[in-house]
Amino acid sequence: MAKNTARKIKKDYGKLALALHKKLGGKLEVVSKRKLETRDDWSTLYTPGVGTVSLFLAKHPKDARQYTMKKNTIAVISDGSAVLGLGNIGPIAALPVMEGKCAILKEMANVDGIPIVLDTQDTEEIIKTVKHIAPGFGGINLEDIGAPRCFAIEDRLKKELPIPVMHDDQHGTAIVVLAGLINAAKVVHKKLENLKIVVVGAGAAGRAVTLLLLKAGIKDVIVTDSVGAIVKGRAGMAPYKEELARRSNPRKIAGSVADAVSGADVIIGVSGPGTISRRHIETMAKDAIVFALANPIPEILPEDAFNAGACVVATGRSDYPNQVNNALAFPGIFRGALDTGVKKITDEIKLAAARKIASLVKRPSAGEIVPKVTFPGLVKAVASVIR
Repeated sequence: MAKNTARKIKKDYGKLALALHKKLGGKLEVVSKRKLETRDDWSTLYTPGVGTVSLFLAKHPKDARQYTMKKNTIAVISDGSAVLGLGNIGPIAALPVMEGKCAILKEMANVDGIPIVLDTQDTEEIIKTVKHIAPGFGGINLEDIGAPRCFAIEDRLKKELPIPVMHDDQHGTAIVVLAGLINAAKVVHKKLENLKIVVVGAGAAGRAVTLLLLKAGIKDVIVTDSVGAIVKGRAGMAPYKEELARRSNPRKIAGSVADAVSGADVIIGVSGPGTISRRHIETMAKDAIVFALANPIPEILPEDAFNAGACVVATGRSDYPNQVNNALAFPGIFRGALDTGVKKITDEIKLAAARKIASLVKRPSAGEIVPKVTFPGLVKAVASVIR
């Protein structure tokens, strides 16, 4: 699959990325808002003047958003255990991705993101560490932390911190998937709530996508993992998969991905290369919708999906049409959260963000179900629903 992909892409973006990252020495730098040029500059931005600011904040800690970078700063935190579709490759290997997320936050939303990679994959250590550094940030973006630990980490931090916490792999993905499906359903002239959907992959993204689709009123969603369809009564499932079994798969379909996808309207891949085949798509309902979202190599190449009969195809990549990518959501989510001071990213916010993103495509077509990440006003539009 990797060789096939490389052969069909005009540019070798991997080679280009290696060269550019080496040349730049990373994607980020810290820039002072005020130059230290005079004695007054030194005396007000640093000592002795800064001591007065510190004493003021000691008495009025809630004013930190006005007097420090906290009001516009997000920590982007990973342990490197689930990086893109590359797996558990560790914190150093995760750093370029965290830098990339921070670059997107800055370029798209003028949010200052700080990349932090942790040399631990212990749930309690991660929770403790994030809580210790949280006072300096206006929000926490958890990233590339593997399931099921990511669920416990996010849940605890959301309960125990007074700032918004969002695991973007889960909720950013879910928001944009729902936005894309809203418009894809219009293209194929089917009602969103009547779609039969199969989610291939039961990790962080698969769980969040499923729960948000159910929240949006879609009733027939089946989740599959490496064993097959997640169904109530299947032995040996982790607790979070048992929860998915209780809430999804209303027709109680058991067996393989092929069994689950037969007659389905939509297949959503959030797993890895090769997990969606042409045969799967050939057995789907007419005008099949295929979201192959694994990065950097999708579950199936768009050209193969179309050749198998798909009507609408999306990937997570910027070099194909219909990029269903978190970048459509998370910059606006955090911009809005920082501006309004909300303490939680609720399900209602996620649904509103998905609908807003979908609404930016005025005439949905097979080649355009979501706006491009460069769409003018995208971040402002998403931020407007955060309240």
